[in-house]
Amino acid sequence: MSAIFLSASVPIIGRGNYYETADPFLIQIAVREFVLAVIRDKQIVWGGHPAITPMIWTICQDLSVDYSHSVVLYQSRFFEDRYPEENQFFRNVIYVDAVDHDREASLLAMREAMLSREDLEAAVFIGGMEGVEDEYNLFKGFHPTSKVLFVPSPGGAALQLAKRIGNYNETELNDVDFAKLFHSEFSVNSMAKR
Repeated sequence: MSAIFLSASVPIIGRGNYYETADPFLIQIAVREFVLAVIRDKQIVWGGHPAITPMIWTICQDLSVDYSHSVVLYQSRFFEDRYPEENQFFRNVIYVDAVDHDREASLLAMREAMLSREDLEAAVFIGGMEGVEDEYNLFKGFHPTSKVLFVPSPGGAALQLAKRIGNYNETELNDVDFAKLFHSEFSVNSMAKR
């Protein structure tokens, strides 16, 4: 089973200007629609952000999905004392050792382990802060020809990336029909054409 990388978070005040455009409700809806669209056909890979991990756990519970095969959660041991409690419910967690009590080096080690996977065929970016931008750059370094989808309407780093790198028109920047977007981009038929 091939995999799609999800880079998402809910921006907070004090970490750049990402929060100024962020809509936490739309981020949650976009993550939910993404998972619903792809989880039966693709594996979802993500780094254990404390706002996103509980969302994905709830969706898996709602769907009664055997998440041990459908999702892969990466987590840096640097954050061991702050893991979301939902981590314990996932059977497919990959823990990456911390680097010398260094937050940034530890995050980089986890992201490199996660994004160097050869089975990643695409990446989706929703909301987020500087970590989403870092993950975009790393993903493109490891997978320069793979599909990248920014979901700009929930704001945050994904909106900034869409404006800076993507070729999005005003309608696409504001589109909130996430179900249509993900089904058109990641249905079995649309991926087979690529």
